[in-house]
Amino acid sequence: MGVRGSGGRRWYRCGSGVLAALVTSTVLGVGADTGWVRGAAQADDVSPAQPASSMPATGGPLREERLTAPDRVVVRDDLGVVATFTVGARTVALRGPSRAFTESTTTATVTTTVWVRLLAAPFTGTVDHAWLAARLEDRSDDLLEYARQYTTGAVDRTDGAGLRIAGDASYGPLLPDGTREEGSDFNDFLGRAWTYGSATDQPEAGQYGALDCSGYVRMVFGFRGGIPVTLQPDGVALPRRAVQMAQSAPGVMVVPDTGRRSSSTAPLQPGDLVFFDASTDDGTLIDHVGVFLGVDSSGAPRFVSSRKGADGPTMGDIRGRSTLTGSGLYATAFRAARRL
Repeated sequence: MGVRGSGGRRWYRCGSGVLAALVTSTVLGVGADTGWVRGAAQADDVSPAQPASSMPATGGPLREERLTAPDRVVVRDDLGVVATFTVGARTVALRGPSRAFTESTTTATVTTTVWVRLLAAPFTGTVDHAWLAARLEDRSDDLLEYARQYTTGAVDRTDGAGLRIAGDASYGPLLPDGTREEGSDFNDFLGRAWTYGSATDQPEAGQYGALDCSGYVRMVFGFRGGIPVTLQPDGVALPRRAVQMAQSAPGVMVVPDTGRRSSSTAPLQPGDLVFFDASTDDGTLIDHVGVFLGVDSSGAPRFVSSRKGADGPTMGDIRGRSTLTGSGLYATAFRAARRL
């Protein structure tokens, strides 16, 4: 890991309302291991699963470790990793009650204690302990739960106005050749127009209830999560296409695109965007995007994405295993990852 240097001691009120000491330490020369993913297996310092009603927000004094590759602050207690804040990113991985992600299209299960929430602005290096305390006690739907709500078998959900905002989504309309049409964005799923500055994008009637791969990401992180969306890349908002998200979405690259298959999964944490060159008819550009869920019951890093062959969002293995290691389609096509 590297050498830990001692730091100053300060006092903060932790999420359970108990006064706890925060010891700040610095880690020098460390690699990318944050404790969420270690190679192809889950780390042993993540807290054991406990029921939501009994799981403490913290266990003993909190310690901050400043790590690199990517630059981040990992908050730990005696139970393990409490939270990971990444410089330049809004997504924060937090410890919470254990939960399992399953789907009828695979026997694999992703069981995780990681919950993913958004800061109001990109992290600059100083942990907001009031925000952390509140989020550790927050059991409302997080970004991973949003992602689940469009997969195979998901039930319909409506907002207060009766608008269907979630449910088992298609990829797009069926074409005469038996494939699915691309182009279904989040507002097509909703059946609502969306305004970008002076321009308005009208929904396609035939794409109601459908999400292509980037439309799915924009639904989860944009419409549901609150990250701004755009049609033209600007480095601030989520653009429309997978290749644009890889190049200029907000946040930081945690696995850089080298133009070749990436074997690097150690830097990943749940909620990261993962990118692929999965199609053979469009050159070498990135053409697919998904959301990393964590390590599955077989020890493989698993993601969820919307794809033609499965007709919508899935963590399953129809027309290609949803894993980043091995010899399958998506494992060999894995190219890069970004933390929003």
